[in-house]
Amino acid sequence: MAFAPMGPEASFFEVLDRHRESLLAALRRDGGEPPSGGSHLASRFEDSVGLQMVSHCTTRKIKSDSPKSVQKFALILKILSMIYKLVQSNTYATKRDIYYTDSQLFGNQTVVDNIINDISCMLKVSRRSLHILSTSKGLIAGNLRYIEEDGTKVNCTCGATAVAVPSNIQGIWNLVTDAKFVLIVEKDATFQRLLDDNFCNKMSPCIMITGKGVPDLNTRLLVKKLWDTFHIPVFTLVDADPHGIEIMCIYKYGSMSMSFEAHHLTVPAIRWLGLLPSDLKRLNVPKDSLIPLTKRDQMKLDSILRRPYVTCQPFWRKEMEIMADSKMKAEIQALTFLSSDYLSRVYLPNKLKFGGWI
Repeated sequence: MAFAPMGPEASFFEVLDRHRESLLAALRRDGGEPPSGGSHLASRFEDSVGLQMVSHCTTRKIKSDSPKSVQKFALILKILSMIYKLVQSNTYATKRDIYYTDSQLFGNQTVVDNIINDISCMLKVSRRSLHILSTSKGLIAGNLRYIEEDGTKVNCTCGATAVAVPSNIQGIWNLVTDAKFVLIVEKDATFQRLLDDNFCNKMSPCIMITGKGVPDLNTRLLVKKLWDTFHIPVFTLVDADPHGIEIMCIYKYGSMSMSFEAHHLTVPAIRWLGLLPSDLKRLNVPKDSLIPLTKRDQMKLDSILRRPYVTCQPFWRKEMEIMADSKMKAEIQALTFLSSDYLSRVYLPNKLKFGGWI
């Protein structure tokens, strides 16, 4: 929920602190955080968790004596044997490593990815428990320090460069921060621009993360770990288009394909900071800076509006209906028509100061 504007006398920190108190109160009302294990049994929506597996789901049988499934059966056994060796030797491998052990046999990376997901779901354990790590593409910057599993000390202090999201999130420890909030940025270009503008230090202590588009598993795990550790507000900055909304939903509510790990990945407390479709009219963004929705965009938007969690987010629905009615979308870069640094100098500070999130 967003707070109404409180006037110029309201301090930036007071607004964020009040939001944090409301989040903690909601946690106490719900009896604390959901258990880390959870039920790994098709998917349902639960407001405090997101999309998660349920019982009575449809299952598939893969038989060794069936011509239709014998190849997949063999591939599953192959990967299971590799997992067994990894666990026995207490070593780790990425999905890419597994694929390249016999790329001709597997055919393509997607085959390996799907089988690992199936094994993880079947055994009701996380990929980390299988000693399989995902390659990280995300970046992190800001007021955060931590120690990696091998003892390496990492300082993400905001500067001209960012730190790569670690590949073993569960292995990092001793996380320390004075940040007042976490800002998830959809696109790398926007993330880099905020870095160049020294946004982390100019605004207040904060942490910035980008998954460079659709987030990889490690970026989602890191956002979840930061929320579980610090319980500070988490905001998203995405394009005002269906694709940006989809990415925000993945961070907040999860995805169907990874619903069996929802408790480890989702942060339902995430709030939509921008770019809101209603901001375009409020800021008088010129029409030549807007982009017409394609047929594919409209189909994606209709799909999101039908999802169960949208019923819990009436303000989100209103913003998406504004987009659907206008048949227009906009990238964050549309704000540069006002000034090159409008995003970091005016838009984000005002949004954060006056509670302009939903």
